[in-house]
Amino acid sequence: MNKIKENKRIRIIKALAHEERFRILELISKNPMCVCELNEMSEYSQSNISQHLKILRDADLIYPEKDGNKVNYYLADKKIIDLIKTINYLV
Repeated sequence: MNKIKENKRIRIIKALAHEERFRILELISKNPMCVCELNEMSEYSQSNISQHLKILRDADLIYPEKDGNKVNYYLADKKIIDLIKTINYLV
């Protein structure tokens, strides 16, 4: 397998391995959200949420889009919804 693809695959798996990042993906899959909205639904600090979002961005699972004064986060690919469903089905 191509080393670049292998590294990307590992980044995705590591990004999904943290329960808060997985929860963030689930929330964003239903509706794009900004850090402040995610923070309201979490026990983590806003800076911690931002760090989790960076890991998800670096894994190409989400992307930011500016909307006025805030930045909303969206799923990078609709196939991620299927991945979330599959993982939830397995547990």
